[in-house]
Amino acid sequence: MLLRSAGPAPLPALDFLARAPDLARALIGAEFTLAGVGGVIVETEAYTREDPASHSFRGPTARNSAMFGPPGRAYVYRSYGMHWCFNIVCGPPGAGEAILVRALEPIHGIDSMRERRGVTELKSLCSGPGRLCEALAITAEHNHAPLREPPFAIAAGPVVQVLTGPRIGITRGTGTAWRFGLAGSPYLSRRFPAVGRASGS
Repeated sequence: MLLRSAGPAPLPALDFLARAPDLARALIGAEFTLAGVGGVIVETEAYTREDPASHSFRGPTARNSAMFGPPGRAYVYRSYGMHWCFNIVCGPPGAGEAILVRALEPIHGIDSMRERRGVTELKSLCSGPGRLCEALAITAEHNHAPLREPPFAIAAGPVVQVLTGPRIGITRGTGTAWRFGLAGSPYLSRRFPAVGRASGS
């Protein structure tokens, strides 16, 4: 389990103006909650408008409009009609960049997570985008929501070792190593390849 000090300072708004790959790495170890339920971000993926795997690659649509809005807001979409995925919009307004939050280490509101997910195993509560959204009750109603205002809260964490590797579940842009994870975390959605690089966040 990642040890944290109490009361980390909120991420400055300027940080959300960073490019997606940079912020996706910096978010590893950050604390994220919705209505007091959440934990430590341990896995992210970055997507930019120039990236053929990104929803924004072909330009704005009704579905991806949040990606082209103000940074520091939520972009929530349904994946394959089955589960919700939560993203953090970043970069200058209109940039079409976002970070998919793939996994959390459960810290706060674990009983609520277990009730929503119907499982008790900690490693199974938030290890994957769909599981994470179900555990935190993230749905389409949170699309476009500002993440620095209630019921959301996001706070910077300590410097941690970060793994990098290829993203998961895509057919284009597969060679881009824009998946980031907390080294040694048992809460990742999937292990990183042995060649994954570890560095300080």
